Amino acid sequence: MTVKPFDNRDGIIWMNGEFIDWNDAKCHIITQGMHYASAVFEGERAYNGKIFKSEEHTKRLFKSAEIVGIKIPYSEDEINKAKDELISKMALTDCYVRPIAWRGSQQMGLSTSNADINVAIAVWNDWASYFKIEDRKAGLKLITSPWKKPSPDTAPCEAKASGPYVICTMSKEFAENKGYNDALMLDYRGYVAEGTGANIFFVKDKEIHTPIPDCFLNGITRQTVIEMVSMNGFKVIEKYIKPEEVSNYDEAFLTGTAAEVTPIQSIDENQFQTGEDTQTFKFMKEFHDLVRS
Repeated sequence: MTVKPFDNRDGIIWMNGEFIDWNDAKCHIITQGMHYASAVFEGERAYNGKIFKSEEHTKRLFKSAEIVGIKIPYSEDEINKAKDELISKMALTDCYVRPIAWRGSQQMGLSTSNADINVAIAVWNDWASYFKIEDRKAGLKLITSPWKKPSPDTAPCEAKASGPYVICTMSKEFAENKGYNDALMLDYRGYVAEGTGANIFFVKDKEIHTPIPDCFLNGITRQTVIEMVSMNGFKVIEKYIKPEEVSNYDEAFLTGTAAEVTPIQSIDENQFQTGEDTQTFKFMKEFHDLVRS
């Protein structure tokens, strides 16, 4: 499938309270959010025309904005309604949803006292998966990133804010340039943290271990999967995981709105089980059914 460039498409975008042509959704080069990463955003999915956990995502958007000092000039209800109306106008069923709020061009500099706040929502349907279908079936190959997640007193780790994602971008590019699908991020202490854009889980018998989200985002999909597998009799343990402990596990997988549930084939030299006989494959299927129920 050929993916159209995002800056030249048919369709509409909700921007600052209005539905406008996709190609008219632009901002000035002197935009505080672009120069100083003063922006927060969400990643959401709609299945069968309904956004999965839409209200939870909107609440997190507003919480992220509060953390970084952005006052969104709309209510949560207005954002939720705009998302649903946009999907309807775009005549989409299964699609990706991207709300974003950023400081605009009225003021340039680190001071934000007079900066205007802009909000936009875009939806599209050609992000079938964050990873290629064939890579998901085989399982992803990860390499440990040379970049680490910062400590919570140096970055707003509880906010889905644009700034810290530059570390993820650098790590993703590092991995892809080395021939891998993604990178394993360690935290500032050297413990396993997550992928570049998704949380990580490890499987051993009937236990599932996952890092404690104290310096990275506690993803909505992560929380959903924890609840889902717990109901199936698995014991979920949140713990600090050392890189050398990764070899102790049978399976590993990533979770996220874009990644959904995606198996991992390897991390560096460590190999994991993949295929239809694995627990991860069952989790993939169950999550697929859950979000479409």
